[in-house]
Amino acid sequence: MKVSIEKQSDGSYIAYNTTGDHVTLIGTGDTVREAKEDFFNSIEEVKESYVELGDTMPECLSEDIEFRFDISSLFEYYSMLNVSALGRYLGINDSLMRQYRKGDTPISDRQLEKIESGIHRLGSELASLRLV
Repeated sequence: MKVSIEKQSDGSYIAYNTTGDHVTLIGTGDTVREAKEDFFNSIEEVKESYVELGDTMPECLSEDIEFRFDISSLFEYYSMLNVSALGRYLGINDSLMRQYRKGDTPISDRQLEKIESGIHRLGSELASLRLV
């Protein structure tokens, strides 16, 4: 199941499924962690409802979850990432990256792809390094 996590205009976060057999699940919170926890609670509540009603449970409720973050949510959840330093690593102006994090500036699909592929590249580099 694919789940999007996004920062709302009031500063809170929402997690919602974008796939899944006509089952709508939502979690909210003041942090990404709270929104994810509330989302998992929603899954459990829906599962309990299916069991109580004796209905067949949709497969999506048992699928692995793939979280997708907007930029604000990504940096809130992975707070150990330095926005400016990551921007420099990706070749993106660090001031612009801070604006993306705040949600003040719209991000083009091309720029999102650049950020995502750069994060994946960094993850691969970190996964393959060895300390001495």
